[in-house]
Amino acid sequence: MARMIEELEDETGAVIKYKRHANGRGLVAPTARVAESAYIDATAYVEADARVGLDAYVGAGSWIDQGATVGDRTFIGANVHVGPGTRIGSGVRVGSNAKLGREAMIGNGARIERDAKIASGTVIELRRAAAARAALAAPVRPARRAERDSSRRAERDSSRRAA
Repeated sequence: MARMIEELEDETGAVIKYKRHANGRGLVAPTARVAESAYIDATAYVEADARVGLDAYVGAGSWIDQGATVGDRTFIGANVHVGPGTRIGSGVRVGSNAKLGREAMIGNGARIERDAKIASGTVIELRRAAAARAALAAPVRPARRAERDSSRRAERDSSRRAA
């Protein structure tokens, strides 16, 4: 039986302890949060303060860097680097060997091609049909009272001006 805790030394000489994830046996830092239903390949890493959502898949040799977030039902291919602080939405597919820079934001349902290089700070939003599908899949929240009151006030004011 393989060990549940692995100790690795980083480039500064500090020893970091990683836990093996139950689903896939990937290495997960103690302060990272990974859903039980997520699959983390045995050769993949999830660094400190990173988050991996429900039913996500992180492929062989991939690295989810510090503070990054991977949404629910997202597929991360093999040998992908998700940069520090990057936010990836739900239902995203990231092809193998892609490199996502620091603090990038990838919208729900987006597709990142194989071998793509996404620059730091890049924002990828969905347009047209993909955005409509994502909007339909998102839960609808009821309007708050303040929002309803302000919209009624705006309607009343516009009708007074017209009269």
